[in-house]
Amino acid sequence: MAAAAARGCPPAGSGDRALAELLLEFSRVQYRAKDGGGAAAAKVERIERRCLELFGRDYRYSVIPNVHGEICAHYPRHIVLLERDAGASRDSYESTVQVGKLQDLINRSKMARCRGRFVCPVILYKGKHICRSATLAGWGELYGRTGYNYIFSGGSDDAWADAEDISEEDSAFRNADSQLFDKVRGHDIKLLRYLSVRYICDLMVENKKVKFGLNVTSSEKVDKAQRYADFTLLSIPYPGCEFFKDYKDRDYTAEGLIFNWKQDYVDAPLSIPVSLTQSLNIDWSEYQSWDLVQQTQNYLKLLISIINSDDDSGLLVHCISGWDRTPLFISLLRLSLWADGLIHTSLEPSEILYLTVAYDWFLFGHMLVDRLSKGEEIFFFCFNFLKHITSEEFSALKSQRRKSLPPGFTLEEICMLKQKDRGSTTSLSSDFSLGMESSPGAAGSFTYEAVELMPAGTQAQAAWRKSCASSPQAVLWSRAQQSEDRLPSTGMVEVKSSSSSSSTHSDNFLRIGSSPLEVPRSRLVSASDRESRLEEVRSAFLASYSRTIGLKAVPPSPSGAIGGLLEQFVRGVGLRGSSTL
Repeated sequence: MAAAAARGCPPAGSGDRALAELLLEFSRVQYRAKDGGGAAAAKVERIERRCLELFGRDYRYSVIPNVHGEICAHYPRHIVLLERDAGASRDSYESTVQVGKLQDLINRSKMARCRGRFVCPVILYKGKHICRSATLAGWGELYGRTGYNYIFSGGSDDAWADAEDISEEDSAFRNADSQLFDKVRGHDIKLLRYLSVRYICDLMVENKKVKFGLNVTSSEKVDKAQRYADFTLLSIPYPGCEFFKDYKDRDYTAEGLIFNWKQDYVDAPLSIPVSLTQSLNIDWSEYQSWDLVQQTQNYLKLLISIINSDDDSGLLVHCISGWDRTPLFISLLRLSLWADGLIHTSLEPSEILYLTVAYDWFLFGHMLVDRLSKGEEIFFFCFNFLKHITSEEFSALKSQRRKSLPPGFTLEEICMLKQKDRGSTTSLSSDFSLGMESSPGAAGSFTYEAVELMPAGTQAQAAWRKSCASSPQAVLWSRAQQSEDRLPSTGMVEVKSSSSSSSTHSDNFLRIGSSPLEVPRSRLVSASDRESRLEEVRSAFLASYSRTIGLKAVPPSPSGAIGGLLEQFVRGVGLRGSSTL
C-alpha cells in the first residue's frame, strides 16, 4: 500500500485489493484444474469461492464438480450452471436444464472438441444459455486420445459407453473413422440440443487447423457428413492471439490496425445467414477492410442481436482452443449485458470486473503468462476496448424498447406523459396504464413512472400529442432526449409486427404491462448510465493492471514522446492531469 501511495495511486479498497491479487496470480501461474496442493492451490480456492459468492448474489445455481480436472483439465474446478434469478418468481425466465443430465452429456461429449473443452454454459440471459467451447477435434486429436485399441479392437471408452459401441467386427480403418466421428459428434450434438443452442458462432480464420500437415482440429462448418446442418452456423473469422502482438507493438492502438486476410492459412470466409443481418446497418462485404475496433464492434453487435431475438434459442461462441478469442467475446457480452442492467444486477463495477476476469479468463484456462511473454495482449485489449462500446447502439435494451412501443408512438412521446395523476387509483385502473422503471439518466426529477390514459386511435393519438406539446414537462423531456437517450434510426433494428404479450388492445385504448403496478425485475439503465458503468469497469481495470502487471514499454518515437496508452496509465493513476481518453 505504501508503494502504491508513493507512486500516486489511491489506497485500494477491498475490491481493488482482491482484483490486484487476482491479476498477480493470473500473471504468474498458469491455472490447471488438475494441479492441486501448495500455496497456489489455496489462492485458486479463494478465487473460486469469490466467484461462487458473486454468482450467488443474483442466481440460483448448481455446480458440476471438476475438482481434479477429470472432466477438463483447464476448466474451472467448480463449473457453474446458472438456473434462474435468485429472487425470481416461478413464471420468470428459468433454465430447463437439469445438472445430472447435463453432467452425463458432458462426460459423453467432451472428446468431440479440441483439448476436451466441451460446450459449457456460462451466461444465462432471458432463459437462454450463452455457451463457450473449443472447436471440433479433428482426426489427429481424436485418434491420439482414443488409442489404437479403440479403433481396431472395437473397445469402448468409458466416456462414450452406450448401446451404440463399435463392434469387434467393424475394425476396418475407414469404418472406424466414420463411426468414431458419428459417435463423439453425435454426443456433442445431443449436448447442444439439451442446452437449446441453435446458433453457433465460429471465430476461426481457418476451416481446419493444420499442424505438420495433419488436420488437428475441424469445425462445424466443414463437417463432411453435415451433422450440424440443423444448427444456424455463423463463420465470423477473427484474428487469433498472435495478431495482438501487432496491437501491442503499435503502442496498444487498435484504430487503423487491419488483419492481413491474404495469408495462406486464412481460408474461412465470413458467412452469416441473411436473416440475422437484416436488423443491423452493417455492410458485411467490407469486413476485410475493417480495423480491429470496427471488426470487434460489429461482431459484438451481431452477437447481441442474436441473443436478443424473440426465440428461446441459446448461443455457442468458440475459436480453436476457446481460451483467447472466445473469452474476449464472452467477457464483452457479460459486461455489456451487465451495463444494461440485464444480468448480475446487484454487482458493482469492481465485482463484475472480478467475476469476468476470474471466471471467464483465469479459470477457463487463458494462458496469460505465455501471452505476456510473447506480447500477445488480447486480455488487456478486451478491457481497454470497453471505451468503444459505451453507446446505446451496443445496448440489448435498444431493441427491447422499440418492440415494446405502442403503434404510432415513439419512446420520446411515451416518456412525455404527465405526472399529475401519478399514484392515483383512477389512473391506475385495470383498463389502461403505463408502467416503466425510473431511469437514472432522466433530466430533473422526471421519471418513467408517469401514468396516463393513452388513446390508441390515430385521431386520438394526434390530439394527445397536441395536448402534450405545450406541457412544460414534455418540453423538458424533449430537450433532454435531444442530447441523451435517443433511439437510432429504424434501419438499425429489426421491428417485428406481432401480437406481443406486452401489449393488448381493449376498446380504443392501449395498455402496456400485464399489471398497472408491475415493475421490470431488471435494472433498466439509460445510455449515459451504461457509459458510466462501463467506464468505471475500464478505469478499475487500468488502475489495477498498471499497479500489478503493467505494459511493456515500446520503443520511443523519434520525438521522444511517451507511448499513448502508457500516457493514459500515467494520468489514470494520478501522476498527471486527466484528459479525454
